[in-house]
Amino acid sequence: MKIKEEVLLEKQGYRLHILPSKKYKTISIVAKFKTPLRREGITERALLPHVLQKATNNHPNVREFQSSFENLYGTVLSSDGTKKGENHVISFRMEVVNEAYLNDQEPILEEALKLFNEVLYAPKVEGEGFDSSIVEREKQTLEQKITSVKDDKMSYANMRLMDHMCKDEPYSLHVSGYQDDISSITPESLYNYYRSMIKNDLLDVYVIGDIDQTEIEKMTDKYFIRENSSNQDNDQVSTSKDVKEVNEVVEREEVNQGKLHIGYRTYTKFGDPDYYALQIFNGLFGGFPSSKLFMNVREKHSLAYYAASRFESHKGLLLVFSGVDPKDYKQAKSIILEQMDAMQNGDFTEEQVEETKEQVIHQLQETMDNANGIIEVLYHQMLSGAEMPVNDLIEHIRKVTKQDVVAMANKIKLDTIYFLTSLEGGE
Repeated sequence: MKIKEEVLLEKQGYRLHILPSKKYKTISIVAKFKTPLRREGITERALLPHVLQKATNNHPNVREFQSSFENLYGTVLSSDGTKKGENHVISFRMEVVNEAYLNDQEPILEEALKLFNEVLYAPKVEGEGFDSSIVEREKQTLEQKITSVKDDKMSYANMRLMDHMCKDEPYSLHVSGYQDDISSITPESLYNYYRSMIKNDLLDVYVIGDIDQTEIEKMTDKYFIRENSSNQDNDQVSTSKDVKEVNEVVEREEVNQGKLHIGYRTYTKFGDPDYYALQIFNGLFGGFPSSKLFMNVREKHSLAYYAASRFESHKGLLLVFSGVDPKDYKQAKSIILEQMDAMQNGDFTEEQVEETKEQVIHQLQETMDNANGIIEVLYHQMLSGAEMPVNDLIEHIRKVTKQDVVAMANKIKLDTIYFLTSLEGGE
């Protein structure tokens, strides 16, 4: 399995990645803006994509703006904000039907790129700010989103774990923004932040589908122009603090099910030689239904409604998630920590290692079957400075040994234990 060669071109204010593939009947266009995570402006950054997706100068009201997408055979635009290590990435995604598969072959892609450019570079402006009614409406929506995090106790517990574990590190910042900031955001201040982002962020644009490189270059040169930007890399290197003592935090809310979330430092990021061992370690530890966490905490001892782990490959964190009865906190915590001890002692078989390698490879192949998945993998590699063909990634995974996994397990350090429990729950 190999992606057709990626074409990387330096354009006016952005890097253009062209990925020809006859596999898809739609064309995916993704624009990724990256800047270091900072407390200042983070709520504006969370709000901005929603404002940009409501109107442009050429389509000045919401209904007209939405109909412009419907007229392009249901072209879809979406956005999200994520952390990549200590960096904050906003992604705008557009999926367009490939006109080659239409009877009348209208210039859908060209019109879609033109509209995408309007969204990013010609938003609706009133005076020195965005449309005030749009900003106020989106501020209310964002505030509801921020306050509703508490309703999703799993997400809330993960957020609180990061608050404690990564205190004084940029990674603890909330990419969805802060409620306290919202009232002070004005159409003018948001527009000023937008102008700064457009000028200073590092921008990468991906186009993938059954496309012709020359035609894509012509269209992007015509419709996708970013002026007044040098597009210099602004990467903020992730920090990995030494763990001097384990931090244990118990917080109480009106909950029936406790959330036991545990954070470890792996001191390993994508691009490091032992990253592939970390992938296999996580699969064995808590990444799959056959893992130690699932089989022992949930199945054998019936102590958790769920128990799993995942790792943050740009920050060097391993996170454990489990939902437990408040009265079972101490026992569940003990058994979870025992699973890490077992991994460090090599209490797993060569056969389990081989099975996990196949599961990890299958997971990667599934990701690469999806256009957005391909883009995420390539962007992930580029940020890490460790770009390689997918077949090479698979080969690295296949070479991982049991000894490599044990060595990785012994590199991992427990940092923070966080338990969200009921008002009268156990401790």
